[in-house]
Amino acid sequence: MEEVKLFSFWGSPFSQRVIWALKLKGVSYEYIEEDISNKSNQLLEYNPVHKKVPVLVHGGKPVAESMVILEYIDETWPENPLLPKDEYERSTVRFWAKFIDEKVRPMWEFFILVGEKQEKAIKDNFEILRTIEEHGLGEQQHFFGGNKIGLADIALGWIVHVLEPMEEIVGVKFIEADTYPRLHAWVKNFKEVPAIKENLPNRDGVLEFLKGKREMFIKTACHDHHH
Repeated sequence: MEEVKLFSFWGSPFSQRVIWALKLKGVSYEYIEEDISNKSNQLLEYNPVHKKVPVLVHGGKPVAESMVILEYIDETWPENPLLPKDEYERSTVRFWAKFIDEKVRPMWEFFILVGEKQEKAIKDNFEILRTIEEHGLGEQQHFFGGNKIGLADIALGWIVHVLEPMEEIVGVKFIEADTYPRLHAWVKNFKEVPAIKENLPNRDGVLEFLKGKREMFIKTACHDHHH
């Protein structure tokens, strides 16, 4: 077995995707925690383009960007596939994985903005979630593309890891059972998968980390505003 290393940061929802995929596949790996404010030379060598975690190193060869890593993991370790066998179903799951991935950063905005901008960002989030609710998740499905957890679910897992603590800090709740019944059920199903349940970061740790991040963003925003 060629050795597998993961350069990661415990608070990163993108790193978390890779951890979940490796756990779902039962791949053993060496975990290397990065200090985001003082990145290791190794990380910069392995990911010179984005200089970010996560980076998966397999047999000495680096793979960067969480969604690319997920596809790599799926092709390298075919057991417990993250994509359906059927080409069309696979393309649908890829479509939603891409949609979700592109919306993650804009969805954070409600957390780092204040006033009217924040209200708009909150409204935008409800619309994004409405799209996923109505078009992404089928009536009888536990997950995207069927009853097995896969690529799009792992992409959306940041809701459980980071969005829920963000909601707590800001005092807003996006996914309620009566407004988004499918998404609400999805969150429950996702959390119950053992590989997910056993690999969720410490919630209090995430809360503290996010509170600090938010204060920093808002300070910077207020500072820029006064100039």
